[in-house]
Amino acid sequence: MAQTLLSIQVIPKTPNGEDSIPYVDRAIEVIQQSGVKYQVHPLETTLEGELPELLQIVQRVHEVLIEAGSPSIISQIKIAHYPSGISMEGLTEKYPS
Repeated sequence: MAQTLLSIQVIPKTPNGEDSIPYVDRAIEVIQQSGVKYQVHPLETTLEGELPELLQIVQRVHEVLIEAGSPSIISQIKIAHYPSGISMEGLTEKYPS
């Protein structure tokens, strides 16, 4: 079982004030390609795994967005770390979707 949940909301600045959604889509692609378990929500994406791996993914998201032309990125990150284990389902199972 994973020890960490990390939720990230990326807020990329765009070069000419255009829509930021294509940049957010690219950030989600990086997360998808990482192979970790994740869930996309309207305002953030939650990843499940081990803290060092998840932080590397955050770093990669920032690198890719800069490479894509974003002059700067603000990320809001929440981390829940439980050495005994944690899962998205364990936290939300009592709330049917």
